[in-house]
Amino acid sequence: MNKKEFVKAFAPATVANVCCGFDVLGFALEQPGDEVWALKTHEPGIVISAIEGITGLSADPEENVIGVVAQKMLTDLQVEHGLELQLHKGMPVGSGLGSSAASSAAAAFAVNEVLGQPFTTAELVTYAMEGERKASGSAHADNVAPSLLGGFVLVRDYEPLDLVPLGVPAALYCTIVYPQIELKTSLARSILKKEIPLKKSIRQWGNLAALMAGLLRADYGLIGRSLHDEIFEPERSVLIPLFKQAKEAALSSGALGCGISGSGPSIFALSASEETAEQVKVAFEKVYAESGIALKTYVSQVPEQGARLVEQSILQTAQA
Repeated sequence: MNKKEFVKAFAPATVANVCCGFDVLGFALEQPGDEVWALKTHEPGIVISAIEGITGLSADPEENVIGVVAQKMLTDLQVEHGLELQLHKGMPVGSGLGSSAASSAAAAFAVNEVLGQPFTTAELVTYAMEGERKASGSAHADNVAPSLLGGFVLVRDYEPLDLVPLGVPAALYCTIVYPQIELKTSLARSILKKEIPLKKSIRQWGNLAALMAGLLRADYGLIGRSLHDEIFEPERSVLIPLFKQAKEAALSSGALGCGISGSGPSIFALSASEETAEQVKVAFEKVYAESGIALKTYVSQVPEQGARLVEQSILQTAQA
């Protein structure tokens, strides 16, 4: 009998932008998320042998983000063997919760484990970004970085990549409502103005700096005062049904702040306790109760850990 080791890794959904941190700030959730199973093979190349939890994704490793990420890692290590991969989608696509990022991050983490951990977690971000490049045409890190590292992560620069993990206050919880409508990222970006008035820019910079200070000091009042998007939310919110009502309901229920997750349509709210986060969930559901729009809602503590190993086993296979 031959022995083959396989690993299964989980990477969580993420909230990017976080109101005032457009394209530079994101944080991880506990759930939902994606899992990737990885097994080293003697034959060269990547094989995606199964995709579960969703239909319509390609099993071609050159077209699926997990294959793109894995191939880049093998190429850089100059190894001759290959990999068998499986993907389980535990989260919705097109939700504004970093679906492609979760798959890319889980793939990077799983492949790194099965290869003996040749890369640091921070280095894995650059590989997961290749999955984002395949999915959206841009190798951005505001979703994959928190999915891998956990907590809040600031992307200071890309040349070279400079990530600033900010951690997370212990009692911070997030409530997500995902109105299941189609909202393309390309549309959400196309409506944004190309120039920003200086006055609004100054307010946005102040909010982002104060939000980071609030996170580092666990100052929930400062976090709440800083969760304001001066520039992009007014334009994007018109694409999300009942956004204004949902935000008002969240704040009335005690949320620290509320905004659009990524480019939407999901809406997030941060709270200083699990009890408040659950109250916000109920408030969100009431807003959409008679809308006819299908919903998914999640309540999650903002975790310090991102991607992680969930299973590692030895397969016994018959000798050829």
